[in-house]
Amino acid sequence: MKKNNRSALMISLIVLIGFPILFLFVSMNTGNWGYLAWSLPPSFAAGFTGLMITLNQIKKDRSVA
Repeated sequence: MKKNNRSALMISLIVLIGFPILFLFVSMNTGNWGYLAWSLPPSFAAGFTGLMITLNQIKKDRSVA
């Protein structure tokens, strides 16, 4: 796996998993659960899109090599 693919995969996973966890802690500390509720759709959309594009690129690189 190329370094660019690995970093793209890590960033996608951080956006998909890390951001909702961060906003979960923010919501727990503030008591305002709107932070978590409003962070889930954009995090899922950006993370899942990036993950699919990265996995397709990894698959394409493996088939060429």
